[in-house]
Amino acid sequence: MSNMIEGNAVIGQSGGPTAVINQSLVGAIKGLGHHGATRPGHPITRILGMRHGVRGLLEDDLIDMTDFEDARLDRLAQTPSAGLGSTRDKPDQAYCEKILKACEKHNIRYFFYIGGNDSSDTCRIVNELSNAIGYDLRCFHIPKTVDNDLVGNDHTPGFPSAARFVALACRADFMDNISLPGIKINVIMGRHAGFLTAASALARRRDRHEGSTDGPQLIYVPEVVFETERFVQDVAEVFDAKGRCHIAVSEGICDAQGNSIGAQLIAGQTDDHGNVQLSGSGALGDVLSDLLKEKLTPAGGTPPRVRADTFGYVQRCWPDASRVDAAEAHGVGRFAAELAASGEVDGSVAIERVSPIGSAQPYAVQYKRVDLSVVAGKTRHMPEYFLDGHNNVSEMFLEYCEPMIGRLPVFERL
Repeated sequence: MSNMIEGNAVIGQSGGPTAVINQSLVGAIKGLGHHGATRPGHPITRILGMRHGVRGLLEDDLIDMTDFEDARLDRLAQTPSAGLGSTRDKPDQAYCEKILKACEKHNIRYFFYIGGNDSSDTCRIVNELSNAIGYDLRCFHIPKTVDNDLVGNDHTPGFPSAARFVALACRADFMDNISLPGIKINVIMGRHAGFLTAASALARRRDRHEGSTDGPQLIYVPEVVFETERFVQDVAEVFDAKGRCHIAVSEGICDAQGNSIGAQLIAGQTDDHGNVQLSGSGALGDVLSDLLKEKLTPAGGTPPRVRADTFGYVQRCWPDASRVDAAEAHGVGRFAAELAASGEVDGSVAIERVSPIGSAQPYAVQYKRVDLSVVAGKTRHMPEYFLDGHNNVSEMFLEYCEPMIGRLPVFERL
């Protein structure tokens, strides 16, 4: 404790909720408690929670979590969504100056923020401002995002649970598709990165991988240019061969100029980040359905049966979390507490895989500190070796994902 300073700790949650974000909250609180925080003589005197992220800090909407009983924390850890509430505020320099003033007002010296790219950027700006004025504030970013798009991480807490949901939903939906054949489109989260949409490939039966035509047969992610004519041709080939076609499409698919196809279709409101709320609309699925009906209807014939679902927000907090994800989400929170207790002054927690993808070694990870600037405001994309052509994922991607999501039920086929 020689390098620690006296004051309060504050913790908040930001961005889209997940099935395991409360694990990180509890991990940080219990981790601080493990190192003696809030006990007599310890530099950290109280642990405060921000209601709805940094907005709660600015509005003095804080909850004292210092004396929460373990039983209550354990229930909270198992509860999906953000227990403290979240925010989509995108703090700029002026906003972060207000955050810093609020920290001074409440004698906050330890600032923990659970979230994705923009949350890490908030930590970075607040950290730089505090350093500039000489206010000793320790800032720690705890990773979270179902998009799996944080730089410096093998994967991100929240993604494995959402990937598990996508795999299960697509596996069940494929069974529906072969019962009543037709063309089915599932639009899946992923504005800039295709990891979650790619996880739909886990729906395919692995015991029939070689030569299997299990759905989804076609997978489209933002990392590959989406061409409508090629899309129609892809679907036609599968539909002609099978009499049905099962498709997974990322909400963030883009044209050759990098323009989001979904955003062009949706005349909706944007958030503080300038993002159109793609997951709140079925427009992309509807347009793709109409396109297929138009292009695949034979002259004088009947249009094919085409349906589309937008999975939307239900992907994020489905209460069937991956056990690995829950443990790792707790672990990154606890590791952030360890960084603070060891005298570190800032940083982001990252997950590093220590067993090579696809190796015979048991799956294992470790947590490490990386500079806030490594993660802040940056987006990680699917690497080429996770892709197979323009409408599929590689075997390596499946081997990457499988250990994280846990066993899936096997459905019998006649």
